[in-house]
Amino acid sequence: MKDQLRDSSPIQDLRAYLHGSWTVERSLWDRASGARGTFTGVVRYTEAPDGGLLLREDGTMTWPTHTGPVFREYLLRPSDSPSAMDVYFPDGKPFHRMSFNGHASEDSHWCDPDDYKVNYLWGGPDAFSYAWDVQGPAKDLLLESRLRREQ
Repeated sequence: MKDQLRDSSPIQDLRAYLHGSWTVERSLWDRASGARGTFTGVVRYTEAPDGGLLLREDGTMTWPTHTGPVFREYLLRPSDSPSAMDVYFPDGKPFHRMSFNGHASEDSHWCDPDDYKVNYLWGGPDAFSYAWDVQGPAKDLLLESRLRREQ
């Protein structure tokens, strides 16, 4: 079923699809220690000066070492296809490619000494999810996020 949904993604213009506000619920699992946590909040995709999108995530994280407000930001820039966008850290360093189409929905990022693998799954016109599987000597995490468009 997962592959069927991935292959049937109708997203031809990822920038237009993402633009706006989304609620997010994330589960966090440190497989090495067994610790579990959550994040709930809002993700806003707004216009960027270069034709891309600014991503700002604000919410509350519950984790054994921190409970309270958190945020993060990324820049999404147009890629060689309108169905994908390249994600960058705020300092301009490349992070990964975001897409819902076929095998392009999977990407990875090496952050020495750990390997980050992401899988995006289109859930319909107003929902999507993604999972980060982080493995290496410093981290062993599974972060699963579910987003729904704010009405």
